[in-house]
Amino acid sequence: MSKDKKPTPNKIKISPWLLYGAALLILIAIQIVSSGSNFQEVKPTSISKFYQFLDSGQVNKVVYNKTTAQVYLKKEALASKTHSKIQKETLLGKENTGPHYSFDIGTNNELFQKKLEEARQSGKLNDYASEPDSNWGEILITYLPLIIIIGFWIYMMRRMSGGGGGGGGGQIFSIGKSKAKLFDEKNDVKVTFKDVAGLEGAKEEIQEIVEFLKNPEKYTELGGKIPKGALLVGPPGTGKTLLAKAVAGEAKVPFFSLSGSDFVEMFVGVGASRVRDLFKQAKEKAPAIIFIDEIDAVGRARGKNNFSGSNDERENTLNQLLTEMDGFGTNTHVIVLAATNRADILDKALMRAGRFDRQIYVDLPDIRERKEIFEVHLKPLKKEEALDTDFLAKQTPGFSGADIANVCNEAALIAARKNKKSVGKQDFLDAVDRIIGGLEKKNKIVTPEEKRAIAIHEAGHATVSWMLEHAAPLVKVTIVPRGQSLGAAWYLPEERLIVRPEQMLDEMCATMGGRAAEKVIFDKISTGALSDLEKVTKQARAMVTVYGLNDKLGNITYYDSSGQTDYNFSKPYSEETAKIIDKEISDLIEKEYQRAISILNENRDKLVQLADILIEKEVIFKDDLETIFGKRPFEKSETEAVTETE
Repeated sequence: MSKDKKPTPNKIKISPWLLYGAALLILIAIQIVSSGSNFQEVKPTSISKFYQFLDSGQVNKVVYNKTTAQVYLKKEALASKTHSKIQKETLLGKENTGPHYSFDIGTNNELFQKKLEEARQSGKLNDYASEPDSNWGEILITYLPLIIIIGFWIYMMRRMSGGGGGGGGGQIFSIGKSKAKLFDEKNDVKVTFKDVAGLEGAKEEIQEIVEFLKNPEKYTELGGKIPKGALLVGPPGTGKTLLAKAVAGEAKVPFFSLSGSDFVEMFVGVGASRVRDLFKQAKEKAPAIIFIDEIDAVGRARGKNNFSGSNDERENTLNQLLTEMDGFGTNTHVIVLAATNRADILDKALMRAGRFDRQIYVDLPDIRERKEIFEVHLKPLKKEEALDTDFLAKQTPGFSGADIANVCNEAALIAARKNKKSVGKQDFLDAVDRIIGGLEKKNKIVTPEEKRAIAIHEAGHATVSWMLEHAAPLVKVTIVPRGQSLGAAWYLPEERLIVRPEQMLDEMCATMGGRAAEKVIFDKISTGALSDLEKVTKQARAMVTVYGLNDKLGNITYYDSSGQTDYNFSKPYSEETAKIIDKEISDLIEKEYQRAISILNENRDKLVQLADILIEKEVIFKDDLETIFGKRPFEKSETEAVTETE
């Protein structure tokens, strides 16, 4: 710690319950003080007996109000047998100085006062006095339970409103306020469109919205209207939220950002109240942008999952959102951006023009866009000078922008683990393997029999895929356990926009190559092909029920892009058709399984040779397969592949 910085003293935190306990003790103390502070017992008596005590000269003093009177006896009277039931000492061990008796005066106060005055004049009573009617101690004790209940209720409501109601001092009335974060000139966002690589089409659409806000006259002069909303749709990790951040950084107008789940609360009506408050704030600062991330949390189609028919808070929130976006009195200078990866379940009223005028699809990047994304994420890394970004882009087909960012980060961590000064090509390849397959488990105990079975299985995948024209080109095969898998084969699939039946069948055959190899070599099968069977079954079911690629069923699909069938309890086809579907799926898989067995029987010696090399090296590459099988006859050159992609 530096000398100029003094340690800040720890602040003493006082619990609210400690304060409540202290207040209770004070109230009890007040009651004790007001009642005499001696803890003595006061005996009740009647007014007639009091007159007897008074006439016999036993009373020392009387204190009374309009309703009751308290009697203090003389010492000699207290010692007599008449008052033997009166305690001589208090609970604290002190002399009981009174009051000793209490009684109700009744309605005739004048007679009572007259009797007291006569007794004093005659010397039978030393003194008497009247006191105020109100006894604050008794009043506080009477109402103490109610005070405690009210205090506890206020404390709990403040806690709940502070946790779920947004800003301020956690007041109960702030629970219906919007929880959106405001980004303006005070807290600037530094992300711009330069930080968003790829996504050229989406960026162009979004940039135009920013231009609308910066220079609206350019469009309104020609009679055009500023769009009310844009919906960003795409798979997870493709950059939808990043685009919204870029808009916040570029637009230079107030930008309200929140998640769809921020509207939902346990209290009825809070969601709709927050929507109203959000748009009220945005209109006050117009022109402004509202960004709702994961809008499917409140935008789900109404009536889909409300089977009870009761009041649905999420539907009320959606109704208010629809009204604010395009209803009477809406402000055209507030643009709503939203993002979701589940556009199929959104309400149709939310998707119509006038609310979300533009639906921008943010797709997975192609090879050229992946190169641009790599260049963005490689900037902060200390990398080798000869690092080829084109090679990295080719090695990551199907990766999203978030996946590529993760690859770059993992590569840097791997290089640091190896005590390197810069991040190299092999570090990136290891990072890709780590993300796809999981962490290596070299210390996992595998028996020699299991190791050979795994090697045969993976060699079967490699052999069948090498012999099939439309199967994805092999990169490497390993029997080192990764994640939940005991071995793996890495492929580099072509980036196709459409897929033909022969391509899908070749991929299915290559996937079944592992189990087929076990059958050919050992004449036994094992549980190691679970993931292969799952993948093949999904592909076969898609061919039969989704893409209409089955001759028996013909040109028909049971896929519903609107998501309506997700909530139906019945299938969209008859029981007879279901039997046909099941049989066709089974026949497809079995046919490709037998085809894989046939290929492996023809190349049995090469299969065993490949498995032996795999057991020895644990990892083999494309060059090892070329040594055994020769050049792949139908493999395209890299130049052809890149040209086709472009």
